[in-house]
Amino acid sequence: QAADSKREQVRQYLEKSGVLDMLTKVLVALYEEPEKPDSALDFLKHHLGASAPENPEIEALRLEVAEMKEKYEAVLEENKKLKTKVKVY
Repeated sequence: QAADSKREQVRQYLEKSGVLDMLTKVLVALYEEPEKPDSALDFLKHHLGASAPENPEIEALRLEVAEMKEKYEAVLEENKKLKTKVKVY
């Protein structure tokens, strides 16, 4: 019974998060596909976005965010030092 309870918890989690609905839609699309693909797994990955190549723009934005974090940390440190100097005066 513990296994059934655990299974039900996972099912509810997947349902709540939309996973079951998404999987159902993709499986229906595969079922309705007139010419079945060679690899059902590749079909699922493609339709779920798992095999989509990373957009170069996203990588550029990630780099920009990393640079901004470094600059932010430097500004925080400078601000800390300046506050200390102001207290002295």
